Amino acid sequence: MSVETAIIEVIPSFETAKPWSSKKNFADTVYRWVLTAAAISVLLIIAGTIYELTMGSRQSISAFGFHFFTDSSWDPNANHFGALPFILGTLYSSFWALVLALPISIFTAIFLSEMAPRWLERPMSFMVELLAAIPSVVYGLWGLFILQPWLVKNFEGPISKGPLSALPIFGDTANGYDMLSASVILAIMVLPYITAVSRDILRAIPRAVREASYALGATKWETIKGVVLPYARAGVIGAVMLGFGRALGETMAVTMVIGNAPIFKLNLFNSGYTLASVIANELAEASGLYRSALIEIGLCLFIITLIVNAGAKLLIYYTAEDINAVSNRKHK
Repeated sequence: MSVETAIIEVIPSFETAKPWSSKKNFADTVYRWVLTAAAISVLLIIAGTIYELTMGSRQSISAFGFHFFTDSSWDPNANHFGALPFILGTLYSSFWALVLALPISIFTAIFLSEMAPRWLERPMSFMVELLAAIPSVVYGLWGLFILQPWLVKNFEGPISKGPLSALPIFGDTANGYDMLSASVILAIMVLPYITAVSRDILRAIPRAVREASYALGATKWETIKGVVLPYARAGVIGAVMLGFGRALGETMAVTMVIGNAPIFKLNLFNSGYTLASVIANELAEASGLYRSALIEIGLCLFIITLIVNAGAKLLIYYTAEDINAVSNRKHK
């Protein structure tokens, strides 16, 4: 039988084939609605959280207005509340955490994606990701009993008595309960997030980009520095912002080592407070306007974290789009 005859005999079977039964169509419709409802529920949870925080902080908003975010006084006895020291403390500790974690994270990501042998890359990647699974209270206990005494003995003590004490960020009496300890703890906690996302971004870069650089005579270091890293810049920045968002909301570990003083100074050896730690410490004993002010702090932290993480996701998304565009051009 010829090919033409076979095709002619098969065509009627397609024409007379029965469509999906109504039962299958119904199941498919239900499945689609279930997925849609799950996606919408996420948006409803976010909207509900913002609504509840706004309703809970109405008393504070009406009493202090925008002045709440610019006032440095926090006096529960006088019912006077200003969140500026906590906002600055949160941003300051998170900034120094990124300064400490960023070089280690980026270098580790480059090593894992570009240079590590396969037998070493997998266990190292697992160990890096394992850091993210450690509970924050464990980090806090480690910081309280191991990190703080070590910093006071080997770093803070010598610096506070030396010429570097003249710098604005150093120079106070070192006691371990300070912004530096909180920043080091945060740096360790955000390191696995920045490393893992940066590693995945670097891995997603098409191999053709590297091979083109090698073909032009570039060395491995020149390829990483001049081709790979610029290509992945937006994605790496997104990874850093994700780490920044993680640092902004950390509570227990920071609360255990930062000293919990409602003041802000540039000196890293001074105690401080963050938005999350003040809520954790004082919400249980608060009522009335005091409680409303703490809920408004939670609203502020939620909005800041939402904006930072949304920006990070957008950067990572556009980096992935650029990588996919290059891959498509290559295949064409």
